[in-house]
Parts: sequence; C-alpha cells; structure tokens
Amino acid sequence: MQTRVLLDDGSGGRASQRLVSNLFLKYFGNPTLNALNDAARLALGGEWAMSTDSYTVDPIFFPGGDIGRLAVHGTVNDVSMLGAVPRYLSCGFILEEGLPLDDLERIVSSMALACKESGVIVVTGDTKVVPKGTADKIFINTAGLGEIVVTPPPSGDRAAPGDAILVSGTLGDHGLTILSQRQGLSFDAPVKSDSAPLNRMAERLVRELPEVHVLRDPTRGGAATTLNEIAESSKVCCVLDEQSLPIRPEVAGGCSFLGLDPLYLANEGKMFCILPEADAEAALAILREDRYGAEACRIGTVTDEHQGRVVLQTPLGGKRLLGMLEGEQLPRIC
Repeated sequence: MQTRVLLDDGSGGRASQRLVSNLFLKYFGNPTLNALNDAARLALGGEWAMSTDSYTVDPIFFPGGDIGRLAVHGTVNDVSMLGAVPRYLSCGFILEEGLPLDDLERIVSSMALACKESGVIVVTGDTKVVPKGTADKIFINTAGLGEIVVTPPPSGDRAAPGDAILVSGTLGDHGLTILSQRQGLSFDAPVKSDSAPLNRMAERLVRELPEVHVLRDPTRGGAATTLNEIAESSKVCCVLDEQSLPIRPEVAGGCSFLGLDPLYLANEGKMFCILPEADAEAALAILREDRYGAEACRIGTVTDEHQGRVVLQTPLGGKRLLGMLEGEQLPRIC
C-alpha cells in the first residue's frame, strides 16, 4: 500500500487520478468539483471580491492549526475584509516527493472542516509533485471568491477622523506559536495559533450596522504594520491606547523573553474594524457574540493629526510612533 507521495502522483496520469479521487474528492467533493473540468463553471452576478495567497508555513502542524486550516482561513478572511461573503475556493498543492500520505490526508481533512465551518466549497484545484529536496513537504496556493453585500464596501482608504478602532481579540498569538514550535521553545503557559474564520462576524457587521469604513486582518507584519497601511491609505492618524491593547500574558512574557514586540507578530484569526464612533458599542456587541470575537475591544481612535502615522499613547501619558515592520521578522509564518 502506498504511504508516501510519489513523483508519479503529479504526472497527470493514472496515479494522479487516484490521488484526486481517493483523497481530494473524498474531502472536497461537490457537484462543481466532481465534474473534474479544467475550470469551474460558476453562476455569478453582482459585485464579487477575489483574493489569492500561498502558504509555506513551517512547521506544517502547530498548536491551534496546520497549513491546510491556515490556507482556508487566510483566504476566507481576506475576501471577507472587503464586505464580501466568501463562496468558492480554488486550491493548488505543491507536494514534495516522499511526503507521508497520512500527513497529506490530515491536512486535506482539516481543510475540509475549515471549509464547512466557513461555508465555502473548493470548486477547482491542481496538484504538482516535485523531487525530494526541491521543496519543503507541502506548499498550498488558494484563491477565494465572495459576493460583496454592501455598497460602498469597507476599504483601507476609508478611515475617517473620529472613527473608533476596534479589534476582535488578542494580538500576536500566531506569530509566537510558530516561532516557539520552530525553535523548540516552551513557556510556563502554552501558546497556540489563533487561526480562525472571520467571515460570519464580518458579514454581520456590514449587514447590521449603518456603515463600516475599514475591515482588515493583521497577518504578516502584525497590528502595527496593518494600521500603518490604513493610516497611509486614508491619510489619517491611528492613535492607540497601550493599556487597551489585548495581549495574552503568555504572549507578552514570551515576547519579552525573546526581545519581540507583539504588535509586529502575525495574527491569523483577528480583524480590525474601523467605523463611526456612534456605532462602536453596537459593533463590539456583534463581535462579542461570536466565539472568535469574545475578547473584542476598542483600542484607539482615528484623528487628522500626524497623517499617515500610528501613535501609541503610553500609560504615563507619553507618545511614541509605531512604524511599519522593517525586514523579515519571521519567514514562512503563513
């Protein structure tokens, strides 16, 4: 019985068909995908959002998730940040010869569960196998399509002075988890990735509130980099209250030990919501009703001073600028 991925599995012949039928269709099967055409036939109307991303995270299994779960959540969340309801995913696998088939099935099974929770289906895909040593186990590329359900949709250039800045939960969890697993580090309290789908929360926000100016998930580069991008695009200043920033004690302790700033660590299940002050409490109530937004809080305000900047107000009354991340703090984080 075959237990590892073989070069033959990427040949496009009988072995490829077996892999697709016995594994991918087993977990992703639906009428659109089962047709096994070279492209998916989709009935679309209205405005749609599309996103694509590639996932190379190392290690491929980690506390709180794996590369497959991460790929689904990352793409679903990116589509959702434009005020869209994700519907369809494509999925491409780059597999290294010798990858245990049990590991591949574990990843595909995890992706299927993530798709079910997120309400999306995989409608097309591709598999390539490369010789041993020319890749690292598995890389995954996904693309997502979602129907935009609000006009105008949230956008990074729509933050306005007076807006409240909300975040759906704690910061830095994913980045510290990957780093600790990669380096074999352990802390007094275990850390785990926050990989999660945000589309249910995002849809409720844009459907139930009068106006949501910005939705954004702070992945690579972390919270500080994402807010800098918003400040530059909107030509505003994001002023943060340091005491309000939600950071788990174990993450703060781990970052202190390693000399890292949690505001620059990646997150894979959190989002910023920037909207008019009058709707801030209603938005927090919506976020907190979701299991992935239970720790949502307000962390700052948008102003028209120091345009294009992010300013952190300290408990002692001081202020410091938070710039964008310089360099690669931690490669292959997602």
